[in-house]
Amino acid sequence: MAEALLAVEDLNAWYGESHVLHGMSFDVRAGEVVTLLGRNGAGKTTTMRAVMGMLANRRGSVRYRGRELIGLKSNQIARAGIAICPEERGIFASLSVRENLLLPPRVKNGGLELDQIYELFPNLRERSGSQGTKLSGGEQQMLAIARILRTGADLLLLDEPTEGIAPVIVQQIGSTIRALRESGFTIVLVEQNFHFAATVADRHYVVEHGRVVDMLENTEIEKSREKLEAYLGV
Repeated sequence: MAEALLAVEDLNAWYGESHVLHGMSFDVRAGEVVTLLGRNGAGKTTTMRAVMGMLANRRGSVRYRGRELIGLKSNQIARAGIAICPEERGIFASLSVRENLLLPPRVKNGGLELDQIYELFPNLRERSGSQGTKLSGGEQQMLAIARILRTGADLLLLDEPTEGIAPVIVQQIGSTIRALRESGFTIVLVEQNFHFAATVADRHYVVEHGRVVDMLENTEIEKSREKLEAYLGV
């Protein structure tokens, strides 16, 4: 088995006095798409934020390419090659699509050029001069994902990219994730929709109460459907 690109072990995290992560442990191998599945409040987004160093109080181990990230600041973690696309997207409404894409700095070599991004997201090429406020929810999600591809990161953390998105755009986002995987990116995907997750991921970690309670290969999804539905409350 290949060595893990990202290895999270016994990760604990707090929001103030609230203990949210209770020993999260999982790994991601290079070139994989891995999902964190779970109900609202399970700790999936908090895990992403803890990996990126966005929480002041975290304990445990997060290793990327063998390097320990606990103790590093978010900008140092970004320079190591990890980028997060948050659920709230963070589009700058007063800037055009092109300006939004050009805004993030390159933190390392390997970032995609604008033409490469437009090949992945033809909608964004067509709307390159449009302000963020003029974009649909699906187009904003595409822009949020596209924007981090310029940074040079090769591990992408995508938080609920299909939340509130029309089915036709969900299909486009699925196609994009598969294309990114084929291009060599490694992706950790937070999802509640395991039907979508099954179309893009190699493995799935089920999260409950701030810890991983199960891991399923994508080939096991169908035979484990009842168990997954029980976990996710669907």
